[in-house]
Amino acid sequence: MGTRVELFEAIRRDARVEELSIRQLADRHQVHRRTVREALDSAIPPPRKPYPTRWCPAIGPWTEVIEAWLIQDKTAPRKQRHTARRVWERLVAEHGATCAEITVSRYVARRKRELGLVDVEVAVPQIHPPGEEAEVDFGEFFTRVGGQQVKLWMFVMRLSCSGKAFHVAFGTQAQEAFLEGHVLAFEYFGGVPGRIRYDNLKPAVTRVLTGRDRAEAERFVALRSHYGFESFFCRPGVEGAHEKGGVEGEIGRFRRRHLVPVPKVDTLADLNELIRAADLLDDARVITGRPVTVGAAFTAEKPTLMVVAGEQFDPARLLQARVDNRARISVRQNFYSVPARFVGRRLEVRLSARTVEVFDGPSRVAVHDRAFGRYLEVLVLDHYLEVLARKPGAMPGATALAQAKAMGAFTPAHQRYWDAVRRARGDAAGTRALVEILLAHRTLPAAVLTAAMDRAVTTACLDPQAVLIDARRQRAGHHDDIAPVIAIGALARYDRPSPSLSDYDQLLAQPIAQPIARSAP
Repeated sequence: MGTRVELFEAIRRDARVEELSIRQLADRHQVHRRTVREALDSAIPPPRKPYPTRWCPAIGPWTEVIEAWLIQDKTAPRKQRHTARRVWERLVAEHGATCAEITVSRYVARRKRELGLVDVEVAVPQIHPPGEEAEVDFGEFFTRVGGQQVKLWMFVMRLSCSGKAFHVAFGTQAQEAFLEGHVLAFEYFGGVPGRIRYDNLKPAVTRVLTGRDRAEAERFVALRSHYGFESFFCRPGVEGAHEKGGVEGEIGRFRRRHLVPVPKVDTLADLNELIRAADLLDDARVITGRPVTVGAAFTAEKPTLMVVAGEQFDPARLLQARVDNRARISVRQNFYSVPARFVGRRLEVRLSARTVEVFDGPSRVAVHDRAFGRYLEVLVLDHYLEVLARKPGAMPGATALAQAKAMGAFTPAHQRYWDAVRRARGDAAGTRALVEILLAHRTLPAAVLTAAMDRAVTTACLDPQAVLIDARRQRAGHHDDIAPVIAIGALARYDRPSPSLSDYDQLLAQPIAQPIARSAP
């Protein structure tokens, strides 16, 4: 059976071609004569009559009660108004109602809209000229780093015109990560947008004032001054979320598209390599309603960006920290080791989003990957070797040793040599021998020392000096590691004649003049 429009077409055709009466048309098409008259009057069927309002036997007895509660909600605090579930619970508990919860929820949703309890804010479509504006925000996500699931933060900057976005993962959303994200984004884009939209992030805003006014962090003001862009701050809370809806949607889209399933990586650097590849993949994406890809739109927008300043802005924070009696400094509630000779001193610390660098004046004495958490220890075994030479009994249970094993710095070759030399010389002497080998890692390649230790265990020649001589001999066999040999004859130009004393002999050979005698007066 065709549609009602097709039925009207058939009736009108039969009436026009065969000149049938209304009764004949009704009999042929099995419809009422009223329908035939409607078809002859218009080719378009009339709309259906609206259904009359029907009595609701389940919710009907309680509509006045619900109405009173919803009207009272107009003056109640926003977070203490009736939800549909709460209305249903009160009807059951206080009035003995037997209606279903879904029936109540549908009625409450309709009445809330009619009473104006549901605010719907109308957004005005905007245009974004090339190079004029970008949006910045952080988004959280989870990943497995080194076998453990951790919570990370993704810095996102999105150009409003082309939709091109930059993403980078940090272990924190502190000011160091916020500033470093800007520096990396400007390098990635090869330019700086004229204005950047923010919500009221603590790394940029220290206090929200009246209207759009903000008390801004000094480091953020320095970043803005360095690159020459302007900042725009959205309204606080949910009311201002739509003012930077582009980056809000970009965070969710990227998380669903590239971070599902949960990534599994060894280090944070590996994760950022995956994110960088995902950014390149997104260049082929076409945003709904746009005629070109994101990559093509960015190519057209890039010339309109401001030029990046020649000197890079340093996003790191400079601190000072005192070294405790365990050769550690405390930075952001985490502990990092430094060489033991600095115990009790105060050192300079350069804290960035991903590294912690420690300086004694102009000399860098330690560098660590930044730890994310609280009360974590990041220790390097090399920093404790001089102490372990005096206290060999502390070696087996040392936290730095456990971390060195976990990172692969303390290899099975080290363990085999240590076990062998302790069996031969005892625990204390054997550990001191191992420490002597570990100290040599500062000047000799790890590969030659590992090979020398394996040969020492095989030959049972475990003296540490013999191991070091073997390692140096092996290193000398690699011509790339030593200075080139110069022929002896080529050094002749540096020869000097032997000293001669002949001039002094001539002075001694001359007669000595006699003094003139003087007569007495």
